Amino acid sequence: MSFELIDIAVQDKQAHPRLAGRTTGHVRAVLTETLGDRQQTHELVIPAWADTAAGASDTDIDMALMLKAAAIIARLRANLAEES
Repeated sequence: MSFELIDIAVQDKQAHPRLAGRTTGHVRAVLTETLGDRQQTHELVIPAWADTAAGASDTDIDMALMLKAAAIIARLRANLAEES
């Protein structure tokens, strides 16, 4: 069984209501799972947060959120690899 990340994008983002410098949002990730000769596509929506510097651009904030979501996906893949 293998998983491959084929697409990742920020779905929405907003400033944290109480913590200055923190942005929360949702990242949409599309993975393909290959099991034998079968392939299946999974679409995930991952809640993520990132601490950003004052004046950070939207592009930098999006990248920080996607990196946080990518780290979550990497942990998920590692846990699934241990089980198989």
